[in-house]
Amino acid sequence: LPNRLTAVVFMLAQEAEEARKKSEEEAAAAKEREAQRQLLAIEELVQSERNYLRLLQVSTVTIRSNLQKLQPPLANLDSMFLYIEDVIDVSSRLLSLLDQKQVRPGDPLFLETLCNSFLSLSSDIEAAYKEYLANYNHVTVVENSYKQKESLWNEIVRIIKTSAPEVNATSLSFFLVMPVQRIARYPLLLQTIQKHTDRANPAYTLLEQTAHTSIALNCGINEYKRFREVADKYKKTETLTIKDKIIRLNSHSIAKKTARLSQQLKHETGIAHKLVDEEFDTLEGFFYVLEHGILELLENVETYLHHLQGFLACKTEEFDFDMDGEKAPICYKEITTALRQWILPTFEKRMRTLIHKPLCSLRDLLVGPRNLIRKRLDKLLDYEVIEAKSNLSYDEQSVANTYRTINTLLLNELPRFNGIALQMIWSMLGTFSCLHKDLASDMEQLFQSFAQQLPHSSLSPGAFWQWAETSVLEGARRLEALCRGVQDTLNAPVVQPLSPSSQHRLKQLTDKHGSGKIYQVITSIVGSRDLDLNLSKGELVAIISESDTRGDKRRWLVDAGGKRGYAPSSKLIRYHQPAEDPPPSPHLNLAEDTTGIRRHSYTPESRLLTAMSQPSFQVMAAYDFTARGNHEVSIRAGEAVRVLENHDKRGNSEWSLVEVKAGQRGYLPY
Repeated sequence: LPNRLTAVVFMLAQEAEEARKKSEEEAAAAKEREAQRQLLAIEELVQSERNYLRLLQVSTVTIRSNLQKLQPPLANLDSMFLYIEDVIDVSSRLLSLLDQKQVRPGDPLFLETLCNSFLSLSSDIEAAYKEYLANYNHVTVVENSYKQKESLWNEIVRIIKTSAPEVNATSLSFFLVMPVQRIARYPLLLQTIQKHTDRANPAYTLLEQTAHTSIALNCGINEYKRFREVADKYKKTETLTIKDKIIRLNSHSIAKKTARLSQQLKHETGIAHKLVDEEFDTLEGFFYVLEHGILELLENVETYLHHLQGFLACKTEEFDFDMDGEKAPICYKEITTALRQWILPTFEKRMRTLIHKPLCSLRDLLVGPRNLIRKRLDKLLDYEVIEAKSNLSYDEQSVANTYRTINTLLLNELPRFNGIALQMIWSMLGTFSCLHKDLASDMEQLFQSFAQQLPHSSLSPGAFWQWAETSVLEGARRLEALCRGVQDTLNAPVVQPLSPSSQHRLKQLTDKHGSGKIYQVITSIVGSRDLDLNLSKGELVAIISESDTRGDKRRWLVDAGGKRGYAPSSKLIRYHQPAEDPPPSPHLNLAEDTTGIRRHSYTPESRLLTAMSQPSFQVMAAYDFTARGNHEVSIRAGEAVRVLENHDKRGNSEWSLVEVKAGQRGYLPY
């Protein structure tokens, strides 16, 4: 019996040893298989990254360059490849980091190198891919527009197949969709590697962190894409006609707008509490301050350029003033020519390129944030209505999500926009100062070359500036006097010929109210209120009171020759009665050596002008005039006449000697 027990124990021990060895072999084989699968997963990640990068380079270099040769050029081709260079750059940097370590996928250190490389580029990967994915919808829209033209699309497919014969590609989206697929594959590949990696591996914790980072990258990119879609939806400015707005009206939109109006009324009356976000209110206020500053600056720059163009258009140096023998006018002419032909045009071009054009672009960029801010207010009103509800329907949950998305988007992006816009404004103001500094330097260099030839170059600086100030003030005074004289001349009332009925009314009103109360209607008046008169242009009225019963001085009580009523004072002008018809000028023969002030002699029989010592000027007739004698001429409104003398022989400035188009000469009321 003891011998049998010993044999059984021995057999059991032997079987246990064999089972242990078999278990160890199976564990080793399983571990080997896991290591092999890990190696295959790592190699798949690296090799697929290399193939992915190669195909992207083929699409952006070879295919894109061949498509750019098409005639006519493809519209929006470059916009399809927007941001893809950033994706290529970050992918090539990832492979470069792996190659620099000079370790192979089978090396135990390779996994750690892979994880460290991915983590170090995670922020760059997210930045590159989120912009590309947000723009990918535009890629599909452009490609679909190409497909609408069959011949064009066939040519594009032919070029794609010729440029990449090793790939069975029949569209651009075959290549351009790869970044969209690639960023989603990173978590799958890293999780596969993690699945086949032993927890005892030193790089396991780092690998787990890398896998979580790749998932977070995708979540961040998806969230950014959703924000961009909301922004693109609401930042656009729609120009709808009244018909389009009426077509869009339905029960849902009417109910929504009614609820918003009701909520606003509750805010104004204090019935409902308004949600306040101090952080957003601060950002919004600063944005509107920036917007006002940008628009004001742009308006000032445009006004500046307009005045500069007006200055350049007045080319005084092209006129000959018969001053050839004097040095100063010649110097001034050469200086002015250089200013108008070279220095100032160059300055204007730089102003438009470096300041005006960026300001216009910045003004256009304001539209998107402004529309989003307005849309946020609408969505906030919708959100306040459903905020207190515990259970939200699907539509109400969508409203809440839309408001939160717009609010979060503005809180994240508006500070960046405000900062960049402010930086651009400061940069443009600095550029504006530099441009004027360069202009002053060019003008100083120009004037120095003529310094010795100018008349006041010998003066000391103090005396020169005193002379310059005195000259400028004197010139400004003379210019102001000239402008005032021209304005007075333009505003001077024009005497119109009266019909017999108007002459009768004039006599009646003058006898009743006096000549100082007589006014003439300058434009037709149509009464719109009680006691208002309907008056035609040219009618004569007498002023009874320069205000109405309420003291409004814009409405005058007038007498229109029997009927009385009110008329706007802005459409009445004081009537100046013409002087008596001047008698025909006697025939005068001026001696050749006379130096008197008499400049012409005119006789109605011969209608000849025997002497003219002053240059004449041409004007346009403002009204029709019919000659009442052979010493006058007839004229129609708008006809050009040449004024020979601006007064008659008695010196009366209300009559002028003129020559009409037919060569006939005579007197006209000025």
